[in-house]
Amino acid sequence: MSGTRTLAITPGRVTALKGLAMLLVAILALILPLIAPDPATTGMAVFTVMYIGLASAWNIMGGYTGYISLGHAAFFGFGAYSFGLMINHLNMAPGYLPFVLVPVAGLLTAALAVGIGWVALRTRAATFVIVTIAFMFMLQLLGENLVKLTGGGAGLALPYSHDWGGDFFNIPYYYAMLALAVLTIGVSWWIRRSKFGLGLLAIRDDEDKALAVGVPTRSFKLTAFVISAVLVGMIGAVYAYYVTYLYPQFAFDPLIGISMVLMAFLGGLGTVSGPVIGALLLEPAQMEFAYRFGASRLYLVFYAAVFLIVILLLPRGIVPSVADLVHSWRRRRQAGPTAGGSRNAPVSAGEEPPATAQQRLASP
Repeated sequence: MSGTRTLAITPGRVTALKGLAMLLVAILALILPLIAPDPATTGMAVFTVMYIGLASAWNIMGGYTGYISLGHAAFFGFGAYSFGLMINHLNMAPGYLPFVLVPVAGLLTAALAVGIGWVALRTRAATFVIVTIAFMFMLQLLGENLVKLTGGGAGLALPYSHDWGGDFFNIPYYYAMLALAVLTIGVSWWIRRSKFGLGLLAIRDDEDKALAVGVPTRSFKLTAFVISAVLVGMIGAVYAYYVTYLYPQFAFDPLIGISMVLMAFLGGLGTVSGPVIGALLLEPAQMEFAYRFGASRLYLVFYAAVFLIVILLLPRGIVPSVADLVHSWRRRRQAGPTAGGSRNAPVSAGEEPPATAQQRLASP
């Protein structure tokens, strides 16, 4: 037995480090408007936190089931217009009270998602992608042509509070977006560790085998689709209140849906932290490029470049790739001092490759 003492990175320590990192990030997010109250910083923070929530919500469907939707902007825009129409028809005074309509917008989005999901989830792979895009453009066209309801191309104006001026304007919306982002991450975390989440992962691995071992694939897919849409719709509602003016081409912008997908891909599909990391890296950079090159729309080249880099160099995303490197490093350290690094040395607990979702579901 070797007398050399090394600092082993155990699963418990990794969990503790993750918890500490999450605590520090949470504290920073809470105090950000206090330490950097200037509108430029808080404005960027609003959109960054918004995309953290959007990417995490999209990941519940796209990352866990493997059904890639490029039409989630439909739910974002529908939630935004639902909120705008409600606040106008109720003649609700601006301030904090209209935030109570955000869950209502989410419920209305759920009703829409049930209908779209019932049709779209009868398809798979590329057909599913095309169907989701088609529904998004259908809603965009409805927004442009239902002029008496939505204002059409002239836009839909929302009331805003004149008391929220200067440096304070962004702060209520920042905390509202932050609350929804935390809710979305919490829902994603719970699903990832539940029997329901295990069924979704089984669908992603092999839907036919998942059905064979007893996973109710149709209801599981529809449930994940609706949960994802509800969260996206609520975030869209806060966005509508924040921008105070809605146009169909912006509320149902395909780039919003593509951004959700790209951020989830960048961080790591099917992980809880991946979409968060992807949004934290991509959205501030995207806003900076849009600010500098927005008139020429050269910032879209940035999106294309990031997408190509991720696909070519990190096809599994940042989180899975880093996790693979850490596991390989730990295994090399453990194998080094043992019996000349025998390949037959047993793997320590927690180090063996995980079973597939179907194997875990089929096991007693």
